[in-house]
Amino acid sequence: MYWYEEDVEALHNKRKELIYEPRMIFYGSSSIRLWDSLEEKFKAFKPINLGFGGSTLAACTWYFDDIFEHHQAEAIVIYAGDNDLADGRHPEEVILFLEKLLVKIRKRFPNIPVSYISIKPSVARWHLIKSIHYTNKLAKGLEQEYPNYHFVDVYTSMLKEDGKPNPEYYESDGLHLSKKGYELWNNILIQHPEIFPKTP
Repeated sequence: MYWYEEDVEALHNKRKELIYEPRMIFYGSSSIRLWDSLEEKFKAFKPINLGFGGSTLAACTWYFDDIFEHHQAEAIVIYAGDNDLADGRHPEEVILFLEKLLVKIRKRFPNIPVSYISIKPSVARWHLIKSIHYTNKLAKGLEQEYPNYHFVDVYTSMLKEDGKPNPEYYESDGLHLSKKGYELWNNILIQHPEIFPKTP
C-alpha cells in the first residue's frame, strides 16, 4: 500500500487547511477525487473530498483509521471497487473489503448514514461488466445487514437503451467521468434525502 502514502499525506494537509468542520465525507477512488462539483452541490452539508486516485476498496479499508483520525463525520459517501475488479479481485473479495470498511466506520461513527455508490458501467471496463453487475448486487444486499447503510444505484442511469454504457458520461479514456457524468451523479445522489443529515 506504500504507493498511496503521498496521496494520504495530501489528505491530512487538506484537513489542516479547512476553515470549517466537515459534516459529509466523500471517500474513495479517483471518481471521488475528481468530483469537483461536490463541494458546491452539497454545500449545505459541509462536505470534504477525501478521494485518492487509483485507490481500491482494499486501500480505503487499510487507510481508513489514518485518514479519518481527526474527522467527526455525520455522513459518509463511498465510491470504490472497480479498481479492485480491474486488479483481478473477485466480486466476493470486493464485498469482503466493503464489509470490513463498514465495520471500521461503525466502530468510529456508530449511527451515521453510510452510502455506497454502485460501481459504474464504464466503457473502458466493459469486459468486467458481469463482475461489476454481480458486485453491485452483493453491495445492495448489504442493506439488509447494516443499519443506515444505503446503496445508491448510478449503474442503471449510465446505460443507453441498448444496455451499453453511455459514452457522454465519460472522458475520452472511457473510464473517468465527464462533467455530464458528475451532473448525473449529483442529481441521483440528491434524490436520496434519507442518506443526508438534516440541513443546518
